[in-house]
Amino acid sequence: MTQTIAGLDFAPVLPPWLLGLAAAAALLALVPAAWRRARGTAWRALSFALVLLALANPRLVEETRETRPDIALMVVDHSDSTAIGTRRASIEAARREIEARAGRLPDLELRTVEVPEAGNQGTRLFAAIERALAEIPRARLAGVIALTDGQAHDIPAQPPFDAPFHALMPGRAGETDRRLRVIEAPGFGIVGREVEIRVAVDDLGVPNPAGAARLTIRRDGEQPRSASVPIGRDQRITVPIQRGGPTVVEIEADPRPGEVSPLNNRQVVTINGVRDRLRVLLVSGEPHAGERTWRRLLKADPNVDLVHFTILRPPEKDDLTPLNELALIAFPVRELFQVKLREFDLIVFDRFSNRGILPAVYLRNIADYVRGGGALLMSTGPEFSGPVSLALTPLGQVLPARPAGRQAIVAEAPFRPRVSALGHRHPVTEGLPGANTEQRPEAEWGRWYRWLRADPRGGSTVMEAPDGSPLLLLDRVGEGRVALLLSDHIWLWSRGHDGGGPQQELLRRIAHWLMRETELEEEDLTARIEAGRLTVTRRSLAEGPPPEIAVTAPDGTVTRAVPEVTGGGRAVLSLPADRPGVWQASDGRRTAFAASAAANPLEMADLRADPERLRPLLAGTGGAARYIGDGAAPNLPELRRVAPGRDVAGAGWIGLRRNGDHTVTGISAMPLLPPWLALMLVLGAAVAAWRREGR
Repeated sequence: MTQTIAGLDFAPVLPPWLLGLAAAAALLALVPAAWRRARGTAWRALSFALVLLALANPRLVEETRETRPDIALMVVDHSDSTAIGTRRASIEAARREIEARAGRLPDLELRTVEVPEAGNQGTRLFAAIERALAEIPRARLAGVIALTDGQAHDIPAQPPFDAPFHALMPGRAGETDRRLRVIEAPGFGIVGREVEIRVAVDDLGVPNPAGAARLTIRRDGEQPRSASVPIGRDQRITVPIQRGGPTVVEIEADPRPGEVSPLNNRQVVTINGVRDRLRVLLVSGEPHAGERTWRRLLKADPNVDLVHFTILRPPEKDDLTPLNELALIAFPVRELFQVKLREFDLIVFDRFSNRGILPAVYLRNIADYVRGGGALLMSTGPEFSGPVSLALTPLGQVLPARPAGRQAIVAEAPFRPRVSALGHRHPVTEGLPGANTEQRPEAEWGRWYRWLRADPRGGSTVMEAPDGSPLLLLDRVGEGRVALLLSDHIWLWSRGHDGGGPQQELLRRIAHWLMRETELEEEDLTARIEAGRLTVTRRSLAEGPPPEIAVTAPDGTVTRAVPEVTGGGRAVLSLPADRPGVWQASDGRRTAFAASAAANPLEMADLRADPERLRPLLAGTGGAARYIGDGAAPNLPELRRVAPGRDVAGAGWIGLRRNGDHTVTGISAMPLLPPWLALMLVLGAAVAAWRREGR
C-alpha cells in the first residue's frame, strides 16, 4: 500500500552550533532594551527571529512510502506426543482457524512451519523457528504462535527474537500423567544368574504424590508376576537369565485414573544372556595325530575352562613300574563322572574306548547327564567298531548311531566330506566355506582317508561319506544334545593337508549348537526390531512352504502373513513396527518376542500438555500460553494487532505487534521561507522597529 506523509523539516544554512551562537548574541542584544523598556524592542526581536528562522531554512517535506506487511509465524508441532488422543485433530483445527483469522487482518502475512518428529532428540521446536526466521526480516516480525503441547527440548536461555511468543496447547489445565522410568538396566547378564533392573514410578501433575503402584513384569512372554512399588521411589527388580541370547523383559505400571495416556507406563528392556566360563571336560583315548587339534581349539578360546585327561595306560597294562617313578596321575573317575559331572557344560570324548576305566554306572551317569540338559561330543575312530565301543555301553542309549551290522565297518579311502541335503538347511553346516552345492557337486576342501559306517538311529545327518553313510550326526536327547563325528581325520584340515578346510569353524559351530546358542538353533523363530521394522525369521529343517506367522502388536492388533523363503532353511517376514512395547510372533509352534522401546524417550517422558518448559520464553517476550480444549472445535483466543510497547496478551486475546515497516519511494521538499521572502520580512520588521524607536 502506498502512503504520502507530510512534515516540517529544517535544513540550516549554518552549522547548528554557529546558529546557536547567533541566537545567543541576538538575545544579549535584546536584554538591555527589554530592561529599559525601550520602544521598538518587540520589532527588534521579530527582526532577529526572522533572521534566525531564515538561517534555519524551514521546509515542508512530503514522503511517498510503500508499506510492507508484517509477518507472523505459526509453528505446528507434529512430534509423537501431539498424536495422543485428539491432540492432532485439535491442532489441525486451530491451524485452519488461525489461518482464516489472520487472512482477515490487514497488513499481515502468516507463514506456517511444521516441526517433524526428531527421534531421540526430542521436539526441536526452536530449531524449526530459527530456520523459518532466517527468511523473515526481523523488522517485519509481528510474533510467533506455536501450536504445541509444550514438550519442547531445545528451548534457548534467551528469546532468539524481539517479538511476542504465544503457545496454544490442546487439552486443559491440570492434566496428570503416570510414567515408568528405567533408571538402570544391564545390557548383559550371566546365564544362570540374576540381574537387577532399577525402575521408578512417577505421578506428574499431582501435588505431593503418595501411595503405591502395581507393576506387572513379563519375561519372554511367560506368565507375568506382580509387585507393588511406592510412588516416586527407586525399586529393584530381579530377573533370572536362563539362556543365552536376548531376554526381553516388559515392565508395566497400572494406569492412574484420569491420566493423559498410559503410553509411558510401559518399558521394555532387552538383556543379552552370555555364559561366564564354559567348563569343558576333554577325555582322550589312545594317542593319535589329531589329539592336539581338540586341545588347541579349546585352549584358544579364553572363555573355556578346559579339563583334559589322556588315557595312556589302561588298567590291564602293568609293567611293574613303581608308583614313585610314574609321572602320571591316577584318573579321577569318581570325582569327574559322579561328584562334579554336572559342573561341566560340555563333555568331549576323543577316540575313547571302554577298556574298563569307566564302570557302567559312570557311563550311565553321563547318559543321564545328557538327558538332563548336558552336552556330549564324540569323535570316533576304529575303536568305535570293536567290542570296546562306547556304543555297546549304557552311553550308547543317547548316541544317534551304532556301528553298522556288517564286517567292513571301518572304510579307508580318500574322500571329501559332503554336506548333506539336510545339512544345507542346518545352521551348523549351512554355508560352510568350500562346501558342495547344487552347481558344484564335490566340495573344495581337503580330503580325509577314513570313516566309519554306522546305522543312524535318530538325529540329523548333516555331513555324509561317499557311500551316503552318515559322517556327522546331531541329535537332541531329552533336554540335552549329542554330536557324533564318525571319522578321526578332521585334524587334517587344521594342518592344511590337500588345501585344508573349515575345521575350526565347523567345530566352533558344533560346540555352540551343543551349548544352545540361539543363532544356531535349527528349529527356531526369532524376531528383532531395527529402524522401525520388525523382522521375523523362521528357521526349520522341514521342506515345503513355511506356515503363516501371526504378529501381535503391543496394543493387541494381530497381523497374519506368510514369510518369504530366503534359502538355508530360512523364511523371513518384515513388517513396520511403529508402536513401542513388546511384539509377539508365532508360527503355531514357537513364539518369539522383540522389544520396541519408545521411538523418542524424551518425547514420552512427560505426556501432559504443560507450558512450564516455555515459561522463561513467554515471560521474556510478554506472550501467553492458552489451552484450546479437545476435539475439532478449539477454543481459540482473539487475534489483535497491537502497537509497539503495548501489552501483547490479555483475557481472551493474544496480540501481534504492528511494526509499520515501510520503504520510502519518493521525497519532495518545499522551502517555507525562501530568501526573497525572508529578506522582505526582515527589512519590513527592521523599518518598523526604526520608525517605532524614532518617535
